[in-house]
Amino acid sequence: MHVVSYALFLVALFQCRFLAFAILDPIDFLALQSIRKSLHDLPGSNFLASWDFTSDPCNFAGVYCASDKVVALNLGDPRAGSPGLTGRIDSAIGKLSALAELSIVPGRIYGSLPESISQLKGLRFLAISRNFISGNIPVTLGRLRRLKTLDLSYNQLTGGIPRSIGTMPELTNVILCHNHLSGSVPPFLSHVLTRLDLKHNALSGSLAPYSLPPSLHSLSLSWNRLTGPVDKLLSRLNHLNYLDLSLNQLTGPIPGRLFSFPITNLQLERNSFSGPVQPTEQVTIPTVDLSHNRLSGHISPMFSTVQNLYLNNNYFTGQVPASFVDRLLSASIRILYLQHNYLTGIEISPTAEIPLRSSLCLQYNCMVPPVQTACPLKAGKMKTRPTSQCKG
Repeated sequence: MHVVSYALFLVALFQCRFLAFAILDPIDFLALQSIRKSLHDLPGSNFLASWDFTSDPCNFAGVYCASDKVVALNLGDPRAGSPGLTGRIDSAIGKLSALAELSIVPGRIYGSLPESISQLKGLRFLAISRNFISGNIPVTLGRLRRLKTLDLSYNQLTGGIPRSIGTMPELTNVILCHNHLSGSVPPFLSHVLTRLDLKHNALSGSLAPYSLPPSLHSLSLSWNRLTGPVDKLLSRLNHLNYLDLSLNQLTGPIPGRLFSFPITNLQLERNSFSGPVQPTEQVTIPTVDLSHNRLSGHISPMFSTVQNLYLNNNYFTGQVPASFVDRLLSASIRILYLQHNYLTGIEISPTAEIPLRSSLCLQYNCMVPPVQTACPLKAGKMKTRPTSQCKG
């Protein structure tokens, strides 16, 4: 009897172990096996150690299940400093039909993004950043109509941004920065898009007035090759709290109403913006950088409430408003860079003491700087413009 009871116990134990991992849908089970074969831990990582297919895959590190399906896959150890994974993303990923979230932490994943990801109709979150993904962004990603976050930043992607990406109706975050993407910025039609980050690519062409939705809160297109005017587009984006269009070849005027938007950091430097700049009200943006453009006319006193103001390397003329001096001497202005313009004067006493925590640079204008202040090295050594450049 004892032997028989022990035998029954072993059968029951085997059945329990089998049921423990047989609960998972067989297609998902096989897909996870294929994914595991194509990935490896980098030295110092043991993320994949728990992926023992004699046990329940729903207990594997980074695998989350609902009922008999995998609903989330977070590959790699998210702890700070973890070396992450290497290998390729197997096309079997597209077999996880209930997957809603797919993320891979920074590591050395290489190869192209499998087109099979486009089969994951319920996917809402796709983040594979800071790896070595190469090749084009699959056009078929546009089929992911429920996707909310697309983050493929800090990889080696090439080619254009598919227009199909812009048609995805539920996108809230698109982060494709620090790649090698080229071509134009497609129109984005999502009415809930709040963040668009395409900086550090090789994007070119112009931006149409209605190519981006007014729902945007953060827009970063810096370090590209974009051209043309953006004044009509920017005038519509009145929910922006961060804007960086620096280091492009953008032209035309800067709309005055832009400075009344709830922006905390405005970066428009190193473009070819031109004409006068006239804010419609007192500017409360903490940092405004309009340097290295072709802006002209008088400096508006509305800028005197900005903490860090960069207007250098433009074509501004006339006197510096008196309100700037008052706020500079009270240390309300921390940085005031006016060098390399055509300014003719500033009402400040030669004996005035600039607060230590404030920086003022006036050199290379159509005046002799009344106070001696430290300027950036890039401002050069010449204190005043040649008289021949200041006539008229």
